[in-house]
Amino acid sequence: MASKTQPAHDPETGLYADDKGVHTCWWHQGLEDYRIYHDTEWGWPVADDTRLFEKICLEGFQSGLSWLTILRKREGFRKAFSGFDIDKVAAYGEAEVEACLLDAGIVRHRKKIESTIKNAKRAIELRDEFSSLAAYFWRWEPKPEDRPKVLDFAAAKTLGSTPESTALSKDLKKRGWSFVGPTTVYAFMQAMGMVNDHLEGCSCRDKIEKARAEFKRPV
Repeated sequence: MASKTQPAHDPETGLYADDKGVHTCWWHQGLEDYRIYHDTEWGWPVADDTRLFEKICLEGFQSGLSWLTILRKREGFRKAFSGFDIDKVAAYGEAEVEACLLDAGIVRHRKKIESTIKNAKRAIELRDEFSSLAAYFWRWEPKPEDRPKVLDFAAAKTLGSTPESTALSKDLKKRGWSFVGPTTVYAFMQAMGMVNDHLEGCSCRDKIEKARAEFKRPV
């Protein structure tokens, strides 16, 4: 739903034009906090393990909800989960689970809370095996030839999941992770810059392309 003070996006291009004529992707809806996230975070390549762990956990919490709901509770999640410090979260027990269930600053869903703790334990195992979470996750970056030749609105609407996100989801589940279905994983890949899904014509697309070209893939 578009902001009351901003026009809706173009239904043909999927682009939203602000009052300065700057074009961006449709999904931030003209909402200030969502627009900041779109402009400064979404799609920029990330190699920091804490941020990667935080994002994949928050994408799991988003399941059945909107990302905007999670974004507006993100600081609450960070407080509840020790800044998503992997080792600290892995040490959580029943007392911390109960504290989270009483915390109105987050989504109080027992299975998702327990999943975050379990996934922290699995993240430590991945870190031990691959030297970092980043080295593991970036192994699943799609090859350029497997991406849409033109990322327009029509192409974007077909990308709820991909062969790469499906394969990564399957591997994570095999390793004991939960709340990491193919759609959740693809949203994670989009946000962390493993793909550039800013639309053609979006003011951020070329900036992300440049950042991805200069990004040193972790090994």
